[in-house]
Amino acid sequence: MTAKEIIQYMESLQNEEQRRILMGFFKTGPGEYGEGDEFLGLKVPQTREMVRAVPKDFPLSEVPELLMNRWHEVRLCGLLILVAKFEKLATKRLENDEKAIRGRDEILTLYLQYAEQANNWDLVDLSVHKILGHWLLLPTFLGDRDYKMKVLDELAHSSCLWKQRMSIVCSWKTSQMGDPSWCLRYAEIHLHHPHDLMHKAVGWMLREMGKRVSTDLLREFLRQHAHEMPRTTLRYAIEKLPESERQYWLT
Repeated sequence: MTAKEIIQYMESLQNEEQRRILMGFFKTGPGEYGEGDEFLGLKVPQTREMVRAVPKDFPLSEVPELLMNRWHEVRLCGLLILVAKFEKLATKRLENDEKAIRGRDEILTLYLQYAEQANNWDLVDLSVHKILGHWLLLPTFLGDRDYKMKVLDELAHSSCLWKQRMSIVCSWKTSQMGDPSWCLRYAEIHLHHPHDLMHKAVGWMLREMGKRVSTDLLREFLRQHAHEMPRTTLRYAIEKLPESERQYWLT
């Protein structure tokens, strides 16, 4: 199987009615955040089914052709292939395996190289925590923790909205694995971001950190920043707290 064959098969499934729905849902009109994005009209389970059909030895060198494709669903397919490859190399048994480490580093490097092709929120949210987020907590030959922070800082301070979103949403995985530091650092960096998509992402990641790691850490962050947080961020962050406490933070 080649990238061209994957693209041809996915194009054969084009659904005009679903395409129109998706183009509205993902805000592809002039001046909207997804302006110009093009859809085939495939649902995510159809794309996942395509990924499952890809052979285990599908060359990494074929993936960029998918990531550079005009169709949103084809780019998602390429990203999910990278996710599947990374996860196979990130099992407990392979965490410290030299060959697996090099393989993960190669996938991570490719993912970052084509980061701007994950140019809508779903493309980021379905891939970044499972690749970049997991990589942050695994052995790597690319550099130490300072290097990892530099990678995220470059994303956070990029002019690209989707790279900025990557720098905070990747903390979904680090929080799941018990490390709140990444979430807290990048939530603070993005606290005054002007875009609503980032307000939602920061609040969502704070909520996940509170749920997965420590509600007290979430409360401490709120004590420091609730007065200056965008309302959307605050609402997302406190969503799982008791009603009486939510009212306290909102007032």
